[in-house]
Amino acid sequence: MDSKEFKKLFGEMAKSSKFESAFGGWFKDSTESIIVLDLQKSNFGDYYEMNIKIYIQGMFGNNYSRSKNLVKRDVGNIFRRQPPEYKSAFDFDELMDDEKRKKRLEQLFSEFIVPFTNKASSKSGIRELAEKGEINLLPAIKNELYYMS
Repeated sequence: MDSKEFKKLFGEMAKSSKFESAFGGWFKDSTESIIVLDLQKSNFGDYYEMNIKIYIQGMFGNNYSRSKNLVKRDVGNIFRRQPPEYKSAFDFDELMDDEKRKKRLEQLFSEFIVPFTNKASSKSGIRELAEKGEINLLPAIKNELYYMS
C-alpha cells in the first residue's frame, strides 16, 4: 500500500464513521464543537501522524466554521494524536501487509476515533475525557470550559 492508497482508505473509513471531507481534512460537527482529523506526513521517516483537533464553539467568544485554517494552521482548543498502540498502522517503515494495515485502521476507528469523537462532540463529554486523562486541557481552556457551563 502506498501513501496515496493509504490516504484514500483512511478517507473511506472516516466517511463511514460520519466524518465529511473538506480542505484536506475530515470534519465532524456538532452544535458544541468541530472535530478535525488531519494526516500529517513526517519529515523524519515514512509515516504519518494523525492530528485530532477539537474546536469548542463559543470558546473565548469564538464561533468556528469549517475552513482550511482549521485543518492546516490551527491546533484547536484541544489537540492530540492517535494512541501509541495504533501508530504502526501509520508507519510505512514498518513492514505490514495491506490487509493487516487495513484491519488496524478499522480497529482505530471502531475502538478509538468513533467513541472519542462522540464524547468530544459535547462540552460535557470533553470534561469527561479530561477527567479520565484521555485529553489534557491547558489551564485557560479548562477555566473557560468550566466557566461556559
